[in-house]
Amino acid sequence: MKDPRSPYAPSYPARQWMKRTKREWRPLEERSCTDLPWFLLFIIFLIGMGSICGFTVATGGAARLVFGYDSYGNTCGQNNEQLEGVRLSGLDHTDRRFVFFLDPCNIDIVQRKIRSMALCVAECPGEELNTYGDLKRYAMINGSELCSYELAGHKYPGHPDRFTKCPKLPVPQSKPLPVFNRCTPMDISCYAKFAEAVVTFVSDNSLLHRLIASVAASKEIIIGLCILALVLSMILMVIIRYISAVLVWILTGLVVLGSLGGTSILWWLYIDHRLSVNDTQPEEEAVEEAGEEAGEVDETKDKTHALMIYAIAATVFTVILLLLMLFMRKRVALTIALFRVAGKVFVHLPLLVLQPFLTVIILLLFWTYWLLVLLFLGTSGNPVANEETGLIEFRLTGALQYLTWYHTFGLIWISEFVLACQQMTIAGAVVTYYFTRDKGRLPITPILSSVLRLLRYHLGTVAKGSFIITLVKIPRLILMYVHNQLKGKENACARCMLKTCICCLWALEKCLNYLNQNAYAATAINSTSFCVSARDAFVILVENALRVAAINTIGDFVLFLGKVLIVTCTAFAGVLALNYQRDYSEWVLPLLLVALFAFLVAHCFLSVFSAVVDVLFLCFAIDTKYNDGTPGREFYMDKALMEFVENSRKNAAAAERGRARGAREETELTAMAPGPSSA
Repeated sequence: MKDPRSPYAPSYPARQWMKRTKREWRPLEERSCTDLPWFLLFIIFLIGMGSICGFTVATGGAARLVFGYDSYGNTCGQNNEQLEGVRLSGLDHTDRRFVFFLDPCNIDIVQRKIRSMALCVAECPGEELNTYGDLKRYAMINGSELCSYELAGHKYPGHPDRFTKCPKLPVPQSKPLPVFNRCTPMDISCYAKFAEAVVTFVSDNSLLHRLIASVAASKEIIIGLCILALVLSMILMVIIRYISAVLVWILTGLVVLGSLGGTSILWWLYIDHRLSVNDTQPEEEAVEEAGEEAGEVDETKDKTHALMIYAIAATVFTVILLLLMLFMRKRVALTIALFRVAGKVFVHLPLLVLQPFLTVIILLLFWTYWLLVLLFLGTSGNPVANEETGLIEFRLTGALQYLTWYHTFGLIWISEFVLACQQMTIAGAVVTYYFTRDKGRLPITPILSSVLRLLRYHLGTVAKGSFIITLVKIPRLILMYVHNQLKGKENACARCMLKTCICCLWALEKCLNYLNQNAYAATAINSTSFCVSARDAFVILVENALRVAAINTIGDFVLFLGKVLIVTCTAFAGVLALNYQRDYSEWVLPLLLVALFAFLVAHCFLSVFSAVVDVLFLCFAIDTKYNDGTPGREFYMDKALMEFVENSRKNAAAAERGRARGAREETELTAMAPGPSSA
């Protein structure tokens, strides 16, 4: 052993570095910020997103959307500046706060916009105006001129340009929208060109009317059924904890029996079709000579060949499934133990249940902001005259066109960032629970502590992980858009290649999501950067590949059946409840709404349950790898997992004793056997 004072011994900083590189694999009391450059990059990106909103406000795009603007580029309710090359611009519209369309019923269905001249007026017409004399009277009395600005109100009846620069008669009664100051006709039949379904809806005998009426009449029942779905989801999470063993083994048996039964039926159908073809074989030549029913014979052969292929594929699938079940039968017990511990986690951390709702609220707020800024961008830019109508529109030109792409990229990255924050929060709380031996000494609010650690140390890691998911998701979305645009135009080879690329990117995205979730858990334990955490988590997962496969297959299948169970029970309760409603006969829409809400609620709850199970497994794998239960290296795991480890050790010891006994007996038999010299 070298003397530390020797000149050849490692220096003090080197020894400290070697000491720090030793992986502790437990929550550190002293944490450090991870992936700080990515956090700064994300902050810069957010500043860019905010700058886009500021640009729309500074250039008047937000004001044009909210207050409206006329066909000459003037914003209503403001004193405007003169636009170069645009006549009748730069007018003072301080007293004209509402946008009035000369022909509001002229709707462009394809472009989804009104193809009509727009003016800023003082008031929306509160009554129907049938003649130009009515327009003059309305202008004189109310001070609201409804014709173009260059026409004086008293000249409306006899002016030669009244047919093109005045509103189309009759002018319907209008009222302004609550937020956006646009005069909207109160006669709904005005929009018949835009949506014929609106006219159909007015009819008392329309199906749409009955569906909407059914929802309105059963709103109390729908709310009650939604609450029932919420309660059932909570109850199921509790039930899974206590009957996980029975539930998992029953479902495993059903899957095996279903595979065996399906394979047997396919082979029986193939043999039956084969025998029928053999029975008709002597008659085929006569049938072909007569030229009758030859097509039916060929069709029967094709069906028989297809059944053989299906039966062989089902057999291969069943054999693989049985082999997997054989190798993973001992790992099923680990899935059951993890389900039990996950139930205990929710008992100690009940606020985990509310985590999905908080995430949904944050996403809804962000999506609302994003949509508003997108609308602001639609009314920002430089004034451009429409070639067809001559009306002024505002469009982004030049480099400003890339603001929309930047804004779209921000939608995906920030949405993934919010979802990643939820994963990191759950991982941090579960890691704190697992590595705390005395559960009575848990923090008062483990969820809040996890959120604070995330905000203080690990936002850069979350930003980096969500950015990687975004880089995979954007090409997939682009390919899906191209595939939809070229549907029916591309050849079969191109269509197959597009679908293959989309499926590969989807599978890659799912794998990265799973790896990211485990990387966040490793970061919560070791306070390491994203790449280091992903590498360490990947190594642990590869070392426990069969266990991972068992948990992801059996566990996810159990949770999926739980979602189906909640939807089925809610729908059944809905049928019983709606049976007492005699005011209408349409149950389709209420039941669909209830079933959709029940599935979303069940998915939110059980997806959190699945995330907890995944984090618990990573903690368990780390615990069993670096600890052995001896003094100084005690396990952190729960009693249920400890029982699994003890049973595994007993089984391994029994198997080792059996192998040793067999080897000893074989040695004794070899010693008792006569040698060649005894002959």
